Amino acid sequence: MSLRRADESLLHIGEGLELDPLAVIGEVPARKISTLELFLGAGAVIRSGSVIYAGSRIGARFMTGHNVVIREENVIGDDVAVWSNSVVDYGCEIGDGVKIHTGVYVAQFTRIREGAFLAPGVMIANDPHPGCAHSRECMRGPTIERNAQIGVNVTLLPFVTIGESALIGSGSVVTKDIPPRMVAYGNPARVVSSIDDLQCVVDPKLVDHPYKR
Repeated sequence: MSLRRADESLLHIGEGLELDPLAVIGEVPARKISTLELFLGAGAVIRSGSVIYAGSRIGARFMTGHNVVIREENVIGDDVAVWSNSVVDYGCEIGDGVKIHTGVYVAQFTRIREGAFLAPGVMIANDPHPGCAHSRECMRGPTIERNAQIGVNVTLLPFVTIGESALIGSGSVVTKDIPPRMVAYGNPARVVSSIDDLQCVVDPKLVDHPYKR
């Protein structure tokens, strides 16, 4: 069965689009939204299996891996990459230069600021009490501030804020706010040090501190 796509007059596509024949741009969502206009900036690369819904604003040089889903009513900046098998649900804000790796789920109403990185398998939650008749009114994803680094298989719970340039260790479950430039890990995640204290464990001669200001 073919997908239902928005009228071409509603699709505002920048120059230089590389669109795989098996990718879809302008899928119409089942839920009603204020506009089906889709703005996709110049130089986009949309790979096979990816579906970009109508009703979002996406900046220049946007890139997907394979089988990526970008839902409606998102605002996405320039130079954003979303790699294979990841989903950005509706109503999110994603800043310039954000990198979202493979197998990531970005829940509705999440805010990801400029330069942040989400490693493979990051899962984001947005509902503090699933199944409640009023959960939609309370729903909100976390805020990931500028240049924060979220490690492999991290779970971020609703409402939390990951501070600017903070680093979350792999496998952590973040239940509370993490201050800027802090390293946190565990279940629940706890602050253990500053990124300014970290040293390169591979080759200290290459760089003494990986996260210099």
